Amino acid sequence: MPNFRTLVLGWGNPGRGDDGLGPALAGIIEAQADDGLTVESDYQLQVEDAAEIARHDRVVFVDADRSGPEPFSCRRLAPAETGLSFTSHSVSPEALLKLTGELFGREPETWLVGIRGYDFDTFDETLSPRARANLAATAGFLSDALRDGCFEERPGPGRSESTCGGRPADSEDVK
Repeated sequence: MPNFRTLVLGWGNPGRGDDGLGPALAGIIEAQADDGLTVESDYQLQVEDAAEIARHDRVVFVDADRSGPEPFSCRRLAPAETGLSFTSHSVSPEALLKLTGELFGREPETWLVGIRGYDFDTFDETLSPRARANLAATAGFLSDALRDGCFEERPGPGRSESTCGGRPADSEDVK
């Protein structure tokens, strides 16, 4: 495993069908975790997550996606220029990155993995069959990426963004 401090942060409501895909993937990855890998999951992103993000060189946000490509997408993120809101259900990963930079002077390499889900309107802790298949495909992708230290955008012609190997430029230890 590369010498990165990596955070996998899955979020969603496991009691709302496929909305629980982020926490489900976090659970799978946590079972495989070793040194340098931190796995967290929650119902939603919160401004307090900025402190944990600042402690890592690479962050992988994982969420269910209502309309994205099957079985999943992966794209690199950058801090949002505007739009940081402190209300419930409105903190985006990009806003958290901006807050992390402002409060801690850190900008870790960041990716968003969106797992395609289909059933979000039930009060049920069961994933739909198609979502379970997408979860398995995503778990394979993320496990390989974490093991090899190589991330790339998916889907996408030519996979426009990727990283592999060396430490991100701002990987100084956080005090």
